[in-house]
Amino acid sequence: MPRLRVLQVGEEVLVIVCDAELLGREFREGKLVLKVDEKFYQGREASLEECMRMIREATIANLVGSVVERAISEGLIDPKKVVRVQGVPHAMMVKMK
Repeated sequence: MPRLRVLQVGEEVLVIVCDAELLGREFREGKLVLKVDEKFYQGREASLEECMRMIREATIANLVGSVVERAISEGLIDPKKVVRVQGVPHAMMVKMK
């Protein structure tokens, strides 16, 4: 089950989603480092459907793990913009006004 964290700062809505089993882990590949820091990524358990709903409402999203593939399939993330570190997908989204 994914972990979901939502932060609102002014008009910005930051949605953070990662797979629970990735929390606290660090992945390295060449110069790339993906640190799934619990201070940033820790959130509550949520279904993929709820995560997708929140990503659609977000102005900024930071995604790690299987949620990235789901966001791609729903047209929310461009697959060409996904970074994979040791096979773990990471994507960020920013909606411009």
